[in-house]
Amino acid sequence: MGSTGKIPALLLWLLAGMITETNHTRLCHKKSILTVNGQFPGPTIYARKGDLVIVNVHNNSNKNITIHWHGVDQPRNPWSDGPEFITQCPIRPGGNFTYQVILFEEEGTLWWHAHSDFDRATVHGAIVIHPKHGTTFPFNKPDKEIPIILGEWWNDDVEHVLDEAKRTGGDVEPADANTING
Repeated sequence: MGSTGKIPALLLWLLAGMITETNHTRLCHKKSILTVNGQFPGPTIYARKGDLVIVNVHNNSNKNITIHWHGVDQPRNPWSDGPEFITQCPIRPGGNFTYQVILFEEEGTLWWHAHSDFDRATVHGAIVIHPKHGTTFPFNKPDKEIPIILGEWWNDDVEHVLDEAKRTGGDVEPADANTING
């Protein structure tokens, strides 16, 4: 309860994310990539400061996966932070995991991404966090919002790109292209 004796308002968002392999073409090169709900980049999550966002991730891919909520503090909630084998066991193929994303103090545009191997190359998206109801932006309210998501595209399978870097001890090969909103 708050200092006024009232229970603070909390908006609860229930979302589902389906991790699947889908075919996408970039640079005249078609390949199978991991996506969320068939989208590349994945869906944008809209919420408000102070909200609790519940995301049930179903892993229909053939590999382990976790999701990290980049820039979200997750106070007293480390098991929903996503680092594989650090705060969470991976979501195995055919399994699911329900994340509780606590937007305690965050406001602005952040991002979420896979935190397993190099899967963040295609499994990622934006989190747009508006001010609490009854408060304003610290600037004039935008007329329109269009999240801009920057990414990278490798024509080769990203697992092979990462494996090659591990094998040689060198850097990951530069991407074949940079992407804007996929």
